Amino acid sequence: MNCITLDHVLPRAFAVTDGSSVWGRRISFRRGERVRVEASSGSGKTTLCAFVMGMRGDYSGNILFDDYIAGSFSPERWSAIRREHLAWLPQEIGLFPQLTLRDNILLKNSLTNFRTEAWIEETCFSLGIGECLDRHVSRMSIGQQQRGGLVRALCQPADFIFLDEPVSHLDAHWNAAVAELVDRELSESGAGLVITSVGHHLDIRIDTCISL
Repeated sequence: MNCITLDHVLPRAFAVTDGSSVWGRRISFRRGERVRVEASSGSGKTTLCAFVMGMRGDYSGNILFDDYIAGSFSPERWSAIRREHLAWLPQEIGLFPQLTLRDNILLKNSLTNFRTEAWIEETCFSLGIGECLDRHVSRMSIGQQQRGGLVRALCQPADFIFLDEPVSHLDAHWNAAVAELVDRELSESGAGLVITSVGHHLDIRIDTCISL
């Protein structure tokens, strides 16, 4: 997948698009490009990600993956796209609290067989959460969960990586560690990056910044 196009997409709950570079416009995200979407709280950052990931369909307009309209995809095709083309760290993270961090990550990796356990452990330790691997997620801080959620999100091939406010609970040190990991993954895979932000930015090179 080389391009994701939002063709005059507008959430049905929205009536006004003034000032938006996304809603009600035609805009494309391209593989290899790094885009930051800035917006105030409640303006639709998480909604945008949910639309692109096929988790919500309450919008007008069309979303196209290359030249194919996403609204026509079957559930099976959506599953394949999420498994092989689109990586996503949602704002709410979505780890299972009753499982350990290791089990959460391995559960995702079992669907893709994309990473080795050595990579998972090494990456977790590089993000300061190696000691949390065998801890139940319910006993982890939100910042630790954010980093764990990122590791889980990267346990798959991806043409695009969507990160919804990924460092909102991280200090400057762990922001830099996350940025280094994401930058390395983008360089190795050639994936595109779409990252949403209210004001707490991931410290990484960005090619384009747009307002939602």
